[in-house]
Amino acid sequence: MADQAKLTPLQESEARRLASQDARTNKVARVYSDEEKALRKERVAKAKDAMSRSSGMKGAQVAPARAAIKRYLQQLNDPKQPDDARFELLIEAPFKAPPKKKTNDRPF
Repeated sequence: MADQAKLTPLQESEARRLASQDARTNKVARVYSDEEKALRKERVAKAKDAMSRSSGMKGAQVAPARAAIKRYLQQLNDPKQPDDARFELLIEAPFKAPPKKKTNDRPF
């Protein structure tokens, strides 16, 4: 019997690359219903509106809130999306001032 020929490291990596490429091309495209498409369009419009309205604002809450909205817009195709309540908080975050910190400085 002949021994199986061993692959060189280069051949192994090429085989892995081709296998992963085949896995990506065989991916089944997800079909969105009309309701899901309408919800996505509405959410994108709200997110873009919040980004444009908050562009000139200043405050400690604005930069992190804008970054969260940008992240949401970049990850639209991820399967895990925030629910409606969480999305509304995300959209309103740049416009709400953070609560003031309480101090113990009392004038006597």
